[in-house]
Amino acid sequence: MDLVAGRAWVDERRPIRHLDPVLLLTTGALTLVGLLLVYSATKGSLLQFHEDPGYYLKKQIAFFLLGTILLLLVASADYRFYKVYAGFAYAAVILALALVRTPLGSSTAGAQRWFEFAGFQVTPSEFTKIALVLMLANVLSELRTPQPALSDVIRVTGLAALPMLLVFLQPDIGTSIVLVAILAGVLVVAGTRARHLLALSIVGVVLILGAFQLHVIKDYQVARVTAFFDRQSTPADARYNLDQSLIAIGSGGITGQGYLHGRLTNLNFVPEQHTDFIFTAAGEEFGFVGSAAILLLFAILLWRAIRIAYLSKDAFGTFTAAGVASMFAIQMFVNVGMTIGIMPITGIPLPFVSYGGSAMLANYVGVGLLLNVHMRRFK
Repeated sequence: MDLVAGRAWVDERRPIRHLDPVLLLTTGALTLVGLLLVYSATKGSLLQFHEDPGYYLKKQIAFFLLGTILLLLVASADYRFYKVYAGFAYAAVILALALVRTPLGSSTAGAQRWFEFAGFQVTPSEFTKIALVLMLANVLSELRTPQPALSDVIRVTGLAALPMLLVFLQPDIGTSIVLVAILAGVLVVAGTRARHLLALSIVGVVLILGAFQLHVIKDYQVARVTAFFDRQSTPADARYNLDQSLIAIGSGGITGQGYLHGRLTNLNFVPEQHTDFIFTAAGEEFGFVGSAAILLLFAILLWRAIRIAYLSKDAFGTFTAAGVASMFAIQMFVNVGMTIGIMPITGIPLPFVSYGGSAMLANYVGVGLLLNVHMRRFK
């Protein structure tokens, strides 16, 4: 009798029995929405140039399948294994961020952020998000005090500052913001004192103002920020992206114009509408109701991530889940916010929805980490 009970106890402890189906279904639903919107946002322009209307869709499906494989691989090994190799992952992305600035990297529209491999673009900054999450979780989980001391905060900030600087110089303000959010989210969960967080915020604001004064930020990026704070005095060309985005979303009304029937979406009026501005296609074709449903899916995703951080039985799992939650939260908020005019345009993709291979793979690795922590919360 005891042997049978023991076997049942062991079986209950098997990680596969503790998958988070809500997290998996939510991720799948967001990905499906993304596939539909990517096709809608690109079909018109591809047909105009007599190209395969499913070109981007097929590539995005390939990224989804590869992402699923990565998710399974990441979730299969105990997440504590990644703690051991967090330093190697961090060093690898730092090296990649340095190499992408050399002739090995590819430059487009004044930004040098990618490596070209067999017709595909690999963006190191997307994987930097995951590596930073693991590195910060590793360091903070080793602290022997209830709260990080000032020296600990400085050390952790220094680790985050190096990839932030390399990404910022590409230039990629959007991903830099995500890295800042990951740092802030993990520090808050670690119990960092409010005065230390305030000091970090002040230093960050001073550095941003200094970057503007020293003209480190590109002119088109300055124009985007100016257009956000002072639309009336900004030239029409600098406001174009935001104006078209607001028109597209506003034209959707309550229930939308119908899938594949968005006029601005089909005529490609909104720049980068299959990547950074994918939410405009949702607003025009699905309307307020459909857009709200997408936001609800993101709310569920964040709820599950925060819940996993809370349920984790060790600090490394908690900080890892908190870092991934911060990564998803800031990307969702800024991407949707910039399309409706409440955030400056910074070029952040919408997780699982925007077109992009590196982003899709990094996001699926993030979900794999969440599943991993959740499945092993009893071990």
